[in-house]
Amino acid sequence: MTGISPSTPPQSPVHNAAEAATNTAPVEVDTRLVDDSDSTLSSEISTYTASLTSSVLNYPTEFGRQYHAYNADSYNFPNDEAERERLDLTHLLITKGIGNRLFLAPVDLNSLALCRFMLIEIGAICVGEEYPSADIIGNDLSAIQPTWYVEPKLDFEVDDVEQPWVHDKFDYIFSRYMSTSILDWPKLVENVFEHLHPGGWAEFQDFDLLYYSEDGSITDDHHLLKWIKLFIDTARTKLNREPCPGPRLEGWIRDAGFTNVVHRKFRLPLGSWPKDPQLKDIGMCNIAQLLEGLEAFSLKIFCGVLGMPMDEVLVMLAQVRQELYARKFHALFDFHVVYGQKP
Repeated sequence: MTGISPSTPPQSPVHNAAEAATNTAPVEVDTRLVDDSDSTLSSEISTYTASLTSSVLNYPTEFGRQYHAYNADSYNFPNDEAERERLDLTHLLITKGIGNRLFLAPVDLNSLALCRFMLIEIGAICVGEEYPSADIIGNDLSAIQPTWYVEPKLDFEVDDVEQPWVHDKFDYIFSRYMSTSILDWPKLVENVFEHLHPGGWAEFQDFDLLYYSEDGSITDDHHLLKWIKLFIDTARTKLNREPCPGPRLEGWIRDAGFTNVVHRKFRLPLGSWPKDPQLKDIGMCNIAQLLEGLEAFSLKIFCGVLGMPMDEVLVMLAQVRQELYARKFHALFDFHVVYGQKP
C-alpha cells in the first residue's frame, strides 16, 4: 500500500529545480537583467503564459468578480474564469517548485483503494490522469471543474472540508493551497487523521506568503511588502484564518498523532532574477500568477472586510505592479510540504 511514487532521474532538469529550490545557499541573481520599463516583463510573461495555455449554481458578483455561493464566508477569493486560469498557473508553480511532482508522500496511488483531494483545481485532474486506477474524490466549494473531463474514477463534490465528513476512511488524503481558507487547522488535521486507515498517509502543501530577500534588496518601504503584510494581518485579525500555514504544518501534524513525518521547504522566487534557469522559470510562473491575482487577492479582503475605498485599493495595487515591473528587488517566499503516516 505504501509503494514509492515514481522518482525523477537524478540529473534531470526536474531534479535540478527541486535541488535549487531547497538549497540553503543564497539564490544567485542573473546580472544580465537590467532595470527597464514594464514592457519587457509584460512581453516575457505573455510569452511564458502563452506557452502554458491549454484548453484546459448561482454565483454572486462583487467588486466586478464572481464568487462562490456555498458557505460564502469561508472563502474570500473569486471562482470566475480569470481566477481559474490563475489557479492553473499556481498549480504549475507548485509542481515545478517541488520538482515536477504532484505529491511527495511515499504512496503509489495505483495501488490504493481510495484517495481524497481537498484542494481542488486542476491538481486532482492531473492525478487522475497520471494514476487512472486510483479512486479519487476532489472536494471544492464551487462546482467549477471542467465538464469535458470524464475520468470514471475521479469524482468531484461540492463541500466544505471543515464541516463533518460523511465518508469512509481513506488510504491517502492530500491538502494543498488552503492558505486563508481554514478556521481551525488543528481540528482539520485531526479530522484527516481520524479518516485515514492505519498505515495511511496524509500530505499537506502550503505557503508562507511573507516575501523576503536573501540580499536585503526588499525592505518594509516597498509596496509589495506593505501590501502582503496588510493582507496577512487582515486575514488573521478580521477573518480568523491563517494566511501562512506552511511553517506550522509540521507541528499540527505531529500533535495529531502522525508518525514518519517529513517536512520539506522550497524557495519560490518572484520574477526572472535568479541566474539558475530552473529557478528563473519558477520565478516567471510565480510573478505571472501574482500579477494575474492581485485584484483577486485584494478586493474582497480590503474593500469588503476593511472597508477601504476601491480607488485606494487600486492605487495600492498599481504601486505593487510598478515595483514588480521595475525588478529592483529579489523577492522569494517559501512553500512547505509536510507528510506523515497514521500508525
